[in-house]
Amino acid sequence: MQKINYQKILDETIKNNQSQNLLPTLLLHSCCAPCSSYCLDYLSKYFKITVYYYNPNIYPPEEYSHRVSEQQRLICLLNDNISDDKFKIGFIEGPFERDVFYETVKGMENLPEGGERCFKCYELRLRHAAQTAKENHFDCFTTTLTLSPLKNSQKINEIGRKISDEYGIAYLFSDFKKNEGFKKSIELSHKFNLYRQNYCGCEYSIGLRD
Repeated sequence: MQKINYQKILDETIKNNQSQNLLPTLLLHSCCAPCSSYCLDYLSKYFKITVYYYNPNIYPPEEYSHRVSEQQRLICLLNDNISDDKFKIGFIEGPFERDVFYETVKGMENLPEGGERCFKCYELRLRHAAQTAKENHFDCFTTTLTLSPLKNSQKINEIGRKISDEYGIAYLFSDFKKNEGFKKSIELSHKFNLYRQNYCGCEYSIGLRD
């Protein structure tokens, strides 16, 4: 199957919005501050963004708290440099539903990283983001997950499209790793002295068990 150029689709969406002088409201699901750094720097010129932090997969709870704090700190730092209030970035923290994550991936605990267990985790988080975006009347939703070279952007966008159809809210297609997005996220992480974790988030990605 031929791969879809989701970065090109994003470029076309932004161009179309600008031609109509639109500033859509975007709920951006974020997996962590470092990944969101480039996405926010890039998108905040074209969308009114609220970051949605919903990651019940994070293990252990102390790690979750640390990542939330870093996400909030980054948003504060970015907002300090945004003079126009209409472009300032909002923040919503979703519930830390560890049991929901474990139930979602039950039976897949020993599958290799990057496979079906991860796809189920992507869908869980994107579905929650879509529901929140719908309930709060956002124009669209998306996720920072396509920034990582280790994640399957084709699959993430397929999941986003499916959930968009189910909830009746637009999904912003992306492939944030393009145009050196991942490299730029590393540079921004250094600039803001962000904590960069060395594993995706769940206990299975680091081989730990309670």
